[in-house]
Amino acid sequence: MRYFNAAGADPEGDIGEAHDPETHLVPPVLEAAAGLRPRLTIHGSDYPTRNGTCIRDCVHVADLADAHVLALRYLTRHAGAAAFNLGNGKGFTVREVIAAAERVTGRKVPSREGPRRPGDPPALVANAASARRNLGWKPRYRDLEAIIDTAWRWLPSPRR
Repeated sequence: MRYFNAAGADPEGDIGEAHDPETHLVPPVLEAAAGLRPRLTIHGSDYPTRNGTCIRDCVHVADLADAHVLALRYLTRHAGAAAFNLGNGKGFTVREVIAAAERVTGRKVPSREGPRRPGDPPALVANAASARRNLGWKPRYRDLEAIIDTAWRWLPSPRR
């Protein structure tokens, strides 16, 4: 299973992601909106993309869990190993993620531009055709705001 940018939280709000250090995009965006960090750093604003920021494919964690169940069923019928890309198939720029978070939270996401991170490509978007074809998998959470909303509802913070 090759995950793209895993995001979101359990739709019931029971569990979510918390890494230290956090390397995914959505949690730091929401932490900045909640006042848990002073600002978000946008790593590069000169990429050859629609607004100069990196494009990333956000896939909901519940969709990843569904893919794992389907993969286990697949393995009971097929010997050997297989690799599957798991992503939404849609790319969102960093600025689009920030704007979606502002709509979901009703808060401004303080940010500043910084230099590119070494090795960051302009765009990473999944081609999950093999997972669709072989596993019967497709993401249920395709809307960026729906993905962000689950993460926002889970975020443990004194934001309210």
